[in-house]
Amino acid sequence: MYSLNRAQLIGNVTGDPEVRALPNGQRVANFSLATNRRYTDSAGVQQDVPEYHNVVMFGKLAEIAEQYIHKGNKLYIEGRMQTRSWEDQAGQKKYKTEIVAEDMIMLTPKGTPTEGGHFSNSSSSVSPGEENAPVHTTIPPKEERISIEDVPF
Repeated sequence: MYSLNRAQLIGNVTGDPEVRALPNGQRVANFSLATNRRYTDSAGVQQDVPEYHNVVMFGKLAEIAEQYIHKGNKLYIEGRMQTRSWEDQAGQKKYKTEIVAEDMIMLTPKGTPTEGGHFSNSSSSVSPGEENAPVHTTIPPKEERISIEDVPF
């Protein structure tokens, strides 16, 4: 029997990524991505319902996130869902579900202002003449990946 754990999101970054180094030196980035579900209510008025997703990036993706992702950027994220659990200081069991990103496309065009006064700067991954094209990047080969259990927080 097969199973599938795949998440695909297009949304806006709600805050600049928080980037840390793991004990082995590899970078990890955490941020939230907001998506909207739009529907028409019984009165005929369109409603947007936001959903917030915790995103985690490791290695090269985390380095790219640290350098280029800012609050307000629109991103396509593809990865897998993972739930971590831990006990807080009071001994209560806590859970957090995250999208572990394995692929990303930056959808905010170069030079577009985002919240916080940042401008999209994706030119390092875009060929000449394609300044407004999405930037596409993937994570390194499996042997360079780390386990979520290696994350110290």
